[in-house]
Amino acid sequence: MRPNEPQYSGLDTLLSLDGEVFRMDNGYWVKFEARRVAPSTQLPHGIRYSLTLHNRDNKRVLGFDNSHAIKIGRKRFGARKTTWDHKHRRDDIAAYEFETPGQLLEDFWRDAERVMAERR
Repeated sequence: MRPNEPQYSGLDTLLSLDGEVFRMDNGYWVKFEARRVAPSTQLPHGIRYSLTLHNRDNKRVLGFDNSHAIKIGRKRFGARKTTWDHKHRRDDIAAYEFETPGQLLEDFWRDAERVMAERR
């Protein structure tokens, strides 16, 4: 842990999963990427991550990441917020409210279970 960086529950667990690939019994597979970065406006929690679920055809069907910004709000003149934490579900992208690495892992596995159950 670097000085002045926030401490989060589940951080060690998330970071220990970096580079791991898990093959599921149903043909799906999961890949984790997570590393510490300097906190910034875009990544205030100081963690760059990508958690993805892929189907048996190797297509990503679910992903939680913060590798690029997304625009929130579709109104022409409404206020806009750019956020980096988000999730992909098929072709849809939605903002994700990062709380802690532990919560991120819980949210990812909950959604992954739903996606796999829908496709059985």
